[in-house]
Amino acid sequence: MKIALVTGAGSGIGRAVTLTLHAAGYAVVLAGRRADRLDETAAQAKPDGGPMLVVPTNVSDPASVSALFARTRDSFGRLDVLFNNAGIGAPGIPMEDLTFEQWSSVVGTNLTGAFLCAQEAIRIMKTQEPRGGRIINNGSISAHTPRPNSAPYTATKHAMTGLTKCISLDGRKYDIACSQIDVGNAETEMSARMARGVPQADGTRAVEPRFDVQHVADAVLYMANLPLDANVQFITVMATKMPFVGRG
Repeated sequence: MKIALVTGAGSGIGRAVTLTLHAAGYAVVLAGRRADRLDETAAQAKPDGGPMLVVPTNVSDPASVSALFARTRDSFGRLDVLFNNAGIGAPGIPMEDLTFEQWSSVVGTNLTGAFLCAQEAIRIMKTQEPRGGRIINNGSISAHTPRPNSAPYTATKHAMTGLTKCISLDGRKYDIACSQIDVGNAETEMSARMARGVPQADGTRAVEPRFDVQHVADAVLYMANLPLDANVQFITVMATKMPFVGRG
């Protein structure tokens, strides 16, 4: 049985990926800030599946992340897949009006959190037997092209691409593969505003198409199931008609 750890497992993409990996036979560690939401995800899993371990975690706190991976190692003895998914945004206001706290909160969760989790995963993966594992980072369409008034989120998602490349490069010698999935307008709580209309680069507001989040989960499962000598370096899964190619 393979062991997967999903951050941000209490909602949206994290919940869909957790349930899909579990249904495919993985034991899954569920990490996130709210225990009640993690428990809701676990309650939706098929009862005949593998083990699930709920670990409330603040990914921006090194001690909390260290405790998460220690529990994973103590419970299962290894880690095969990390899905670095936890992420938040800041208010959609002009960059000059953002507070330092708003900026720092997004950077702490989206970028520092992914780095801290990757560090701990690498420490386990490079010493376990059999050696190696896979880290999948949740980037975003915003890893390529920003939305208006999105500096903190976009900066962290651009940085996620650099982090993905560094993990890929530095992890090779330990049989650690690293991938990034960039998602555009999956149907989750976070994207509900798309159906009501969101600001566009030309100053207008427009309703944007969304797509079933299960397609994201299926893509992550495909990536997770690859042998370690094969890797999807980057993949973009998006609503076909969303404004991305040619945005702005």
